[in-house]
Amino acid sequence: MASLSSDLNYDILRRLDGPSLASAACACVAFSSISKEERLWEDVCSSTWPSTNQEDVKRLITLIGGFKKFYADCFPLIVNKEVPEFRWNDYVEYVEEWTEAECYDDMYELEDLSPTDFVSIVDVRFKNKTIYSKVLWGIPNANGHHGWFSECPFRVDLLTHSAREEDHAGEVTLSESDGLPPVASIERERKDGKLWQELRNEVQLSWIVVNKKIKQAANLSSWIPLGGQRHWPTDKDFLIRFGSVLTAKEILPCQAVECILTMKFRMICSDGVTSVQTALKLTELSMQLGDMEGAHVNGRNSLLVLKESLSCRRSKNYSEALESCHLYSKVQSELMEEKMRNESRLERLYILSGIAAFITFCYYVL
Repeated sequence: MASLSSDLNYDILRRLDGPSLASAACACVAFSSISKEERLWEDVCSSTWPSTNQEDVKRLITLIGGFKKFYADCFPLIVNKEVPEFRWNDYVEYVEEWTEAECYDDMYELEDLSPTDFVSIVDVRFKNKTIYSKVLWGIPNANGHHGWFSECPFRVDLLTHSAREEDHAGEVTLSESDGLPPVASIERERKDGKLWQELRNEVQLSWIVVNKKIKQAANLSSWIPLGGQRHWPTDKDFLIRFGSVLTAKEILPCQAVECILTMKFRMICSDGVTSVQTALKLTELSMQLGDMEGAHVNGRNSLLVLKESLSCRRSKNYSEALESCHLYSKVQSELMEEKMRNESRLERLYILSGIAAFITFCYYVL
């Protein structure tokens, strides 16, 4: 290795992907020194997330610490296994009834947050080919964290209304040329589900959130789908769900929330009767935060949760990240089951109380 020139070593390292480059940096002193070059990591970020090719995004990444740090922060997935196994009775009072002082120990932190501090860097791949990239500066329709945004359900929708209608400008479609299997008819697709399986197995999503003020970034997506649903809400729609479990300590009673990233495709028919063109149109790509009860988190709490998520634990092991999502789903299911049991007990109590009142009334009347 000592006989190789630095230019040759650089040429070797620039051909590697991110994990391989990080491993090569531990192999020898020469590789370790060259691997610190920002240009190498800029190329890695560009190939991994094409949306980082934009000049304004490059300046942002340089501002928050450089491409090497950006890759180290955003390539691993968020892992949160600290999901409290609380029960429905732990909800002593509704969050809406809490005062701000009870919800937040540090009000200065809330005042210091702004929707304009957050940047979303999103890339969608199908069979390792990028089909959609977008950078969203700030949170749309949020004029500060006061007013309606503070109390309304938090939602970030990357697709405009015009992209969903007949206007084809900027629409994202997948066809047989992209690797989709041919479909003879919708009825056939209902039976074998080849198109659905191909879509679910091959689509990937990266949703990176950057906070410019605190100079931190994290990937909120699970990269590959956590689940999905065929033909929802019609027989031509495919819904795929990505996401991660984020900490909400000292923000919400449930202590953890789910980042829900939803992607929806619609099948495009050639004539609507006999033959079906194998083409899918991306009609929705959105992010919301949901608590243990299944309710959407409001804008005020979402800003705090997003800020905390940028400094949480991460792992390059996908199975570990998936395990944290399954743990959250398990606790959420147990909570909802307990809620239903409590409601059932109350219903029986009301019925028995009504019967007892009726018998007492009849006894005194007769």
